[in-house]
Amino acid sequence: MTMTDPISDLLSRIRNGQQVKKSSIECPSSKIKLAILKVMKDEGYIRDYSLTEDIKGKKIEISLKYFHGEPVIKEIVRISKPGLRVYSSVKNMPVYKNNMGVSIISTSKGVMTNIKAKEINIGGEVLCRVY
Repeated sequence: MTMTDPISDLLSRIRNGQQVKKSSIECPSSKIKLAILKVMKDEGYIRDYSLTEDIKGKKIEISLKYFHGEPVIKEIVRISKPGLRVYSSVKNMPVYKNNMGVSIISTSKGVMTNIKAKEINIGGEVLCRVY
């Protein structure tokens, strides 16, 4: 069965895994998912991720991060969807929770946070926001 929105699937798996206090989760692999997870790891929202391969194909194993038993990620929301893409210029770059949370942006220079995109003066598609 084909998946219409693999990024939403990734975010839902992370959200659901943290609600039941799992230490790690698995999801199918793709380049965009790896790029999003790299940003989330650099920002400290997940502990780590690794690429594994089995009979069915490549999978990503994601180690979730907790602080005093509570999930580090309070909110993770998909912004741009397959039916309604959301783009942002540098002037209209979203600021979330007074820059305590980050928006993950897909730009022509790669996937990065809204803060880094502002620094290098580039806009792009707003994939999701994490707080």
